[in-house]
Amino acid sequence: MKLKMNKKANIDSIHYVYMLLCEDNSYYTGYTNDLDDRIKQHNLGKASKYTRVRLPVSYVFCKGFKDKSTAMSFEYKIKQLSKEKKNLLISYDLNDFW
Repeated sequence: MKLKMNKKANIDSIHYVYMLLCEDNSYYTGYTNDLDDRIKQHNLGKASKYTRVRLPVSYVFCKGFKDKSTAMSFEYKIKQLSKEKKNLLISYDLNDFW
């Protein structure tokens, strides 16, 4: 799958909510302020217990935020979604989804 960056996220956005596709076809949703390093850590098995046993992972979605609390709130909302709705989120622009 291709990474879908939200068009509204700009270079100043330093807080990211991301979704990974795991080897078992499940999704992992997380927060970071260093997306590239976090993906590397996941694939090394050092970022989370969940992804450690579902390697390799690839990122399929991310959205940047200017503040941590907004990013964390968005992460929580994604974690509450069904897999079907997560698939829609990945497939469509956020403005169409929410």
